[in-house]
Amino acid sequence: MSSSESTELKPQTTMRSMEEEMRKSYLDYSMSVIVGRALPDIRDGLKPVHRRVLYAMSELGNSYNRPYKKSARIVGDVIGKYHPHGDQAVYDTIVRMAQDFSMRYVLVDGQGNFGSVDGDSAAAMRYTEIRMAKLASELMSDIDKETVDFGPNYDDSLVEPTVLPARYPNLLVNGSSGIAVGMATNIPPHNLKEVIDTVILLIEKSDITVADILRTMPGPDFPTGATICGRADILSYYETGRGIVKMRAKTHFEVHAKTGKNMIVIDEIPYQVNKAKLIEAIADLVKDKRIEGISDVRDESDRQGMRVVVDLKRDALGEIVLNQLFKQTSLQTSFGVINLAIVNGQPKVLPIKDMLNYFIRFRREVVTRRSQYELKHARARFNILLGLLCALDNIDRMIALIRGSKDTEEARQSLLNEVFKTPGSFTELLNLKEAHIEQAVQAQQMQLNATQVQAILDMRLQRLTGLEREKLIDEVLSVRDLIAHLQSILSSDDLLMRVIVDELKGIRDTYGDERKTDIISEAGDISIEDLLADTEVVVSLTQDGYIKRNPVEIYRAQNRGGKGKLGITTKEEDFLSSIFVTTNHSYLLIFTNLGKLHWLKVHEIPDAGRVARGKALVNLIQLEPSEKVQAILPVRRFTENNFIVTATAMGIVKKTDLMLFSNPRASGIIACKIEDGDSLVTARMTDGCQDLIMVSKHGMAIRFNESDVRPTGRGTIGVWGINLESNDRVVALETFDPQLTNKTLLTVCENGFGKRTELGEYRGQSRGGKGVIAIKTSDRNGCVVDAIVVDQQDELMMSTNQGTMIRIRAQNVSIVSRNTQGVTLISLDANERVASIARIQEKDDPETTKEPSESDPTASS
Repeated sequence: MSSSESTELKPQTTMRSMEEEMRKSYLDYSMSVIVGRALPDIRDGLKPVHRRVLYAMSELGNSYNRPYKKSARIVGDVIGKYHPHGDQAVYDTIVRMAQDFSMRYVLVDGQGNFGSVDGDSAAAMRYTEIRMAKLASELMSDIDKETVDFGPNYDDSLVEPTVLPARYPNLLVNGSSGIAVGMATNIPPHNLKEVIDTVILLIEKSDITVADILRTMPGPDFPTGATICGRADILSYYETGRGIVKMRAKTHFEVHAKTGKNMIVIDEIPYQVNKAKLIEAIADLVKDKRIEGISDVRDESDRQGMRVVVDLKRDALGEIVLNQLFKQTSLQTSFGVINLAIVNGQPKVLPIKDMLNYFIRFRREVVTRRSQYELKHARARFNILLGLLCALDNIDRMIALIRGSKDTEEARQSLLNEVFKTPGSFTELLNLKEAHIEQAVQAQQMQLNATQVQAILDMRLQRLTGLEREKLIDEVLSVRDLIAHLQSILSSDDLLMRVIVDELKGIRDTYGDERKTDIISEAGDISIEDLLADTEVVVSLTQDGYIKRNPVEIYRAQNRGGKGKLGITTKEEDFLSSIFVTTNHSYLLIFTNLGKLHWLKVHEIPDAGRVARGKALVNLIQLEPSEKVQAILPVRRFTENNFIVTATAMGIVKKTDLMLFSNPRASGIIACKIEDGDSLVTARMTDGCQDLIMVSKHGMAIRFNESDVRPTGRGTIGVWGINLESNDRVVALETFDPQLTNKTLLTVCENGFGKRTELGEYRGQSRGGKGVIAIKTSDRNGCVVDAIVVDQQDELMMSTNQGTMIRIRAQNVSIVSRNTQGVTLISLDANERVASIARIQEKDDPETTKEPSESDPTASS
């Protein structure tokens, strides 16, 4: 053999690069995982392993009305015949299909330990027993009627179904989850009745919208119940096939019968949340003091249902603690929806309407194939019955032919060759429209075929009785009607769809139940405000800019002249410059000496201890090096027809619409323009109908109505409010309703003296005047520190430059005339001076509840 010939005989090989080979092999592997393992089929909603488990159980006769079989027996059949993978993977599949907290409608009826919602593992497969659940039989229904295709198993020794007939949309009813290569599916379960009602609606009206679907199928229905927060998220994944559904536990409050303490009782938890880990997480949060107000947590769940009890401390607010639990634990979680399924051998993300349409299309195919199968078998049976009728009407002739034959084959040929008289009952079958029947009736004779002859030869003599003849005629008529019905189904699309609808209604009425998961409107993300009670707090600010907040309750009311209580520890060179009372949910408008405004929420201020210094304000807002906080105004909300009035040390007053301050930048905005040598002193909020009173350092005061000050923009200077002496400066600006007669002006001096004076003693003037004497200042009482409008019920918080704070009642401060020095309000040590005073407003104070402010209007200069 020549070399050329030997070369031609060598096998031809195709050379490919390593990159090309890796790409092809990886794609083949990926598609194998996607189609053959990880993703469900759009038609029956099952992955291959689930389908093989149910089919193996069906083949073993392990149905819902038969005795249980050992799980190991089923696992062995599955891995030996259809699923050549690990036995534990198959058993895990069986366990999940038997867990009522994993499946909305279980497909496996288990007997034994199949795990728990606490994450406990199931018992070994040799200990548990299973059988198909009754609903699972609806997935297998009609599988023996050529309704679905079969394919070879892994070794070509058996065949297995490529899909189950599935009388209901299992993919939506039970959902599915799985991770493939480069893609994942996560389909939530839904309520069976709602899904079937939606399918029926879509069959009857194909042009329905997603909004129509939402009315019949409002959203997922998880086996563990709980609550879905927000319908917009459901609409999103209905329309696109992707979305996020927020879930919250169902809870209620109870009072302990013996201790009288409040309790949070958790009745249902979100889907796929481990109860034991949830309780452990709550305990850890309490241990780490990340959640206050919980004294104990315990699991009281039993056969009647879930019950996790969270005991609250006596002073804890249940709603606040519950919001903290929602924020920091899996009591609130989310379910990421990806409606990814195998459609015609390809993975596809589907909107909800497409998923329903694919199921309807599949059921149309199944019912059509079943009808064709049943028609074929009905016609075959009808053919035999006609032969038997012919035999009964011609029995003597047939017996003679059979007896005259030497063997069975000769008898068969004799019957095939003979022409018999047509039975009289054939006339009743004319409405069947079968051609061979019409021909037999018209010719009054018929010839048997091989199938009919075999049935006659196999016929028993008992069929010759009159009763058996009647039964035979009844069966003929029954099969005739069945053939007519099946023919009409196959020829009429409307009748075909009616059959599908009737079967769906039967499943709905048999297996349907009430929804477990509630759906509420959007609860929104839980903000920090939701985790804090909207209670009154004292906000303290030092001269060096350290700020903190404390509950107002820690300061006990004292009589005037008391020594007070240490409210803050300051550095030797620092001192407390201002305090005010507000609520956790309020906003802080922070005005600086340069006329700039910064925006801060009260809850963002650190909640420090009573004697703690607090946190530097420069760490909370962005201040320039020469910028110092001069006034802080708490505002509950920004509304129309409200104004901010500012005052400067030189006596300039300005009024600006509140809405102009609602959106400041991080670096601050201009609140008012400040001239050289001047600085902003304070700010107040008004409703446009208030009287203003400005008080100076040397005890002068002027009262005028704010209508004298027209509103201007943020970047303006303002107008004169009071005409001061060269060495005097404004220290306070107050606003009040001129119609109220029970108010007094409290004036406080730096040496601890103060007094209240009737507002009527301050006559109204035009702005820009010199004013009148508000308090007589001297070396004994010192310069004026602050002035506040108060009434009899007010309580006051006074602070000194050394950090001492005292809480006194306004009614304990004497009411005296303007031209006096006042009485002692607080006893001071050497070198100690009063720094500020603020009014504590009670909840029923009319000024705190009426518009415009709903906030404490006091702020210290």
